[in-house]
Amino acid sequence: MMIKRKYLWMLAAVIVLCGLIVVGVGYSNSEEKPVASPAEDSSGFVTLTDAVPDAILEIRYYGTYNFVGKRIDGYLEPTALLTRQAADSLRAVSDDMMMQGYRLKIYDAYRPQMGVDHFVRWAADVSDTLMKTYFYPDLDKSVLFDQEYIMAKSGHTRGSTVDLTLFDMTTEKELDMGGTFDWFGPESHPDFCGNPETGEYTGDRSATKETLGSSKNSKSAAGRSITAEQFAHRMILRQAMLRHGFKPLDSEWWHFTLKDEPFPDTYFNFQVKQLNANE
Repeated sequence: MMIKRKYLWMLAAVIVLCGLIVVGVGYSNSEEKPVASPAEDSSGFVTLTDAVPDAILEIRYYGTYNFVGKRIDGYLEPTALLTRQAADSLRAVSDDMMMQGYRLKIYDAYRPQMGVDHFVRWAADVSDTLMKTYFYPDLDKSVLFDQEYIMAKSGHTRGSTVDLTLFDMTTEKELDMGGTFDWFGPESHPDFCGNPETGEYTGDRSATKETLGSSKNSKSAAGRSITAEQFAHRMILRQAMLRHGFKPLDSEWWHFTLKDEPFPDTYFNFQVKQLNANE
C-alpha cells in the first residue's frame, strides 16, 4: 500500500506540473503579439509627397512605359515611399532646387523585392523584347544579367534610394538630360561625355571608367553623344543630391542613395501604396 500511495503521489505531481506548463504556454501565446518580419514592416517609411510636397511623381513601374512594358509587381498605387531619413534629406534637396527654379520629378523610390523578382523573371525570358526600341536598342537581351543591368537585389529595396530628374518651372518641362530614365547603356553613366567630379564637359563618347565590370562596354555603341548643356543639367541634379547627403551610382545619372541609410542590410517586400501620415 505504501508503495502504491507513493506512486500515486508521484503521478499526481507529474499531472499538476504538466498542467502548469500547458497553462503557462497557452497564456504566453495568447498575450504575445505576432512580430512582423522586418521585410514586411513599413513603419520606418513615409509617403514621399508628405515629406516633399513640391515633388512631381511619374511612377514608371506603376504604368507601362518602362523597360518591361507592364505594371511591375508590388506597385498598387502610383505613389512613392522612402525611409523617413531619406525623405527628410530629399526635402532639403527640393528646397534647394526650388530656390533655383526647379522641382524634383520622381520616377521611383522604394521598390519591393517582389518588383525586383519581376525584373529577374522578365530578363530570363529573352523572347520578350516589347520595349527594346525604347530602352536597350544596342543590347541583346541575353546580356542584361552579365552586364548587371538586372540583378537579384537592388538598393531601392532598402528604402533609401530614389530615381529622379529635374523639372524647370520656367519652361514647364523636364530638364533635357540627354537620355531617358532606365536607358541601358553607357550614355546613362554620369561620366559619359564629361567628368562628374569636376563638372567639366569633355564630349568624350566613352565613359572614363569601367563601372560595371570587364564585360561592360563603356563606349556608346551607336556613337551617341550628349551636349554640354545636357551634361550641365545632369551636374545640377548630381551636385544638389551630394550636398544633402546622397551618394551617386556610377552607371545611372538619375540614381542616388542616402549615405547613412537606416536599413543597409534589409530588403523590404511590402507593396507600394499610400501610407497614413501618422504611421
